[in-house]
Amino acid sequence: MDDKSISTEEKIKAAARTIFTRKGYAATKTRDIAEEAGMNLALLNYYFRSKEKLFEIIMAENLKKLFGILAPILNDQSKTLDEKLSSVARGYIDMLFQNPDLPLFVLSELRQNPGWLRETLNVDNYVLGSHLMVQLQEKKKDINPIQFLISFLGMLIFPFAARPILQGTAAINDDQYNQLMEERKKLIPMWMKCMLE
Repeated sequence: MDDKSISTEEKIKAAARTIFTRKGYAATKTRDIAEEAGMNLALLNYYFRSKEKLFEIIMAENLKKLFGILAPILNDQSKTLDEKLSSVARGYIDMLFQNPDLPLFVLSELRQNPGWLRETLNVDNYVLGSHLMVQLQEKKKDINPIQFLISFLGMLIFPFAARPILQGTAAINDDQYNQLMEERKKLIPMWMKCMLE
């Protein structure tokens, strides 16, 4: 592929991310994506053939962003449990700063097709069968590691999903919000470690 093809594909994918995030899969028309990309519908169809194919690509990229940080850290046998908690918290919050709409988009679309996540990312192997799960079971036998992971991810993701509420009702400006999230990089691992004591 030449540079023009790559930039055209990336332009279409960027437009698709914007429209899918704003409208969701069901309400999005390929015409909407073509207009957002500033090109005709035939060119979009030439590159991606269908809305479904384009959505699958965008969703896979989004899921890899959302879960791609987790798998390498969770399965790193050279890191202690405490190091993993800190690494995941920092990496996840940094990624969510760059992609603030990602959690709501992914959660909304996964409600429509919950099996897609399991099929696409192989969650059983990467997360449920991870070295972190072994470490959690060894550290605290009376806590279900899945409960721990749900709590951990909830603490990381919820403030980004709830940002409009936090900024609307608590009158938190962007700088204050950013400071809160930076503080959470240290606080969340500390809270999770306390749960394991």
